[in-house]
Amino acid sequence: MISLQEENNLIDQILAGKEEPYARLVDHYKSYAFTIALKILNNRADAEEAAQDAFIKAFHYLKSFNRKARFSTWLYRIVFNTAVSYKRKNRHVLSSIEHHDRAAETEEGMEKDDKQVFVSKAMENLNEADRLAIQLYYIREFSLDEVAELMGQNMNTLKVRIHRARQRLADELKRILKEEALTL
Repeated sequence: MISLQEENNLIDQILAGKEEPYARLVDHYKSYAFTIALKILNNRADAEEAAQDAFIKAFHYLKSFNRKARFSTWLYRIVFNTAVSYKRKNRHVLSSIEHHDRAAETEEGMEKDDKQVFVSKAMENLNEADRLAIQLYYIREFSLDEVAELMGQNMNTLKVRIHRARQRLADELKRILKEEALTL
């Protein structure tokens, strides 16, 4: 673990034009940055690319780092935002691939797939922040503390967001299933 003082010294050296200290920061934080990106993207290659892009962004914007928080918190927020951007960019491609894969599966897996389809449809109708909170907490199994930090919200706000998002998700599922029942 790098101490706060050591971290600040490395940042000062980087801002003075040295590149070696940044390599040390990257080396120290790369596995956790990759883990965050992987939990969001669920794809190793995309997670590696997102983590690399996040480190490049962090280097580029290091002058704007205000040191009110630790470098690691600032970096992880950049990783989080970069991974979310990758996910948004790739969402349309993935949904068409998933739809094609589902059509080829056997009948025994269809009930489970139907549930996933309905939940996915309901999730699409949530706003981005609610969908992200639900995905990180329930699907990716981040702790409330981790989700709050990544989303830049305090714990109570996040708890309310997740509670309300679950209610909206349930309402959306009821609406979707009611429409589905009418077509049978």
